[in-house]
Amino acid sequence: MSRFFKHIAYPVLLLSCAGLTGCYAQAGNTDSEAPQAQATEGNKLSEAGLRLVPLTVTSNGKLHRFTVELAKTPAEQARGLMFRTELAPDRGMIFPFTEVRMASFWMKNTVIPLDIIFVRSDGTIESIAANTTPYSLDPVASGEPVSAVLELAGGRAAELGITSGDKVEWQQ
Repeated sequence: MSRFFKHIAYPVLLLSCAGLTGCYAQAGNTDSEAPQAQATEGNKLSEAGLRLVPLTVTSNGKLHRFTVELAKTPAEQARGLMFRTELAPDRGMIFPFTEVRMASFWMKNTVIPLDIIFVRSDGTIESIAANTTPYSLDPVASGEPVSAVLELAGGRAAELGITSGDKVEWQQ
């Protein structure tokens, strides 16, 4: 690796990827180092220390209920579900954005397949990238600007019949 790329271009590239939001390598704790799940001031926290909130997807008149981790900060969003070895069928992670934008994720350091669900500002599902490939560096992008991204266990959206146009709501 050239000295220029290693010391200048590569850090700039990583910072650029942070603007895309996604699952990319970042220094920090592994899940084994994360704080244990706990309750503080009535808010439950995940093992990773993220706030747990209820989320529902309305599909064909049916309500599908999940408890999701709320990844709000750039650091939380960058880490996402990396290094997790399992994700319960009723769990997930929501990535709300401060502004509507094109979203692009990758699966670097993500051990399990995920359904990546892109959510418009009105709460409807724009598109679903189903069963994404673990460890892949290929970008998984929204087809239009979105206000949030929901990640569920790979195959869960199809199993429940969740499709584009369905409605996603969560406690902000």
